[in-house]
Amino acid sequence: MIYVIDHNDSFTHNVVHQFSLFDEVHCDNYYQINKKKLNQASVIIFSPGPKSPKDYPFTSKIYKQFKGKKKMIGICLGFQQILHCEGAKIIEQKKIYHGYQSNIKVINNKSLFQKGKLFKVGRYHSLKLKEPFKSDNFEITMRCLTSKVAMAFENN
Repeated sequence: MIYVIDHNDSFTHNVVHQFSLFDEVHCDNYYQINKKKLNQASVIIFSPGPKSPKDYPFTSKIYKQFKGKKKMIGICLGFQQILHCEGAKIIEQKKIYHGYQSNIKVINNKSLFQKGKLFKVGRYHSLKLKEPFKSDNFEITMRCLTSKVAMAFENN
């Protein structure tokens, strides 16, 4: 079962729909976590949402509790949340990308996708990872071709 933590974002429903193609999905609002379902899940997804990772301390607690024990995926805010828990700084971008399409590129062979592959993605981002960011646990695997902002990472 996949457990989705909804950080009050309407896009979360799209995430739930897509992941339901692979497994049963249970989705709860950030303020109403079902601990029994969370413990039963094999995968935890941290959804998009407003504000910044520091505004969701319980998500950080969940990440730290299940790190290395369950598969975890972060999308938008969730992506930033995982990096925040790993000691990264999340900062405002100079240019805000709300409703933009961007090309992103796979930049190494560790990715699930072939190095050099291009994707066109819709963006709604005002925050980004402050770089340089060094981690023994994570490696950036995709970047925006225009802004060079990190768009994906994977656990080593």
